[in-house]
Amino acid sequence: MASEKEIKLDGEEFILLQSLLKYSGLCDTGGEAKAIITDGKVKVNGEVETRRGKKIRAGQVVFYNGLTVKVIE
Repeated sequence: MASEKEIKLDGEEFILLQSLLKYSGLCDTGGEAKAIITDGKVKVNGEVETRRGKKIRAGQVVFYNGLTVKVIE
């Protein structure tokens, strides 16, 4: 069952993909986030993303393991 949540940037321009995965609860540690990103298991706006330092901005959607995170301003 797919689940969806929103992450608010709180005035920031972006959040790094690795940080977003930890902050949103999609993974527990930075090491886990790094592994799932580099293994190609994360999608940003429907495209596989393997850069853990990818800047995620408002309006983008991150998908991992049946969970969707929308980034809002």
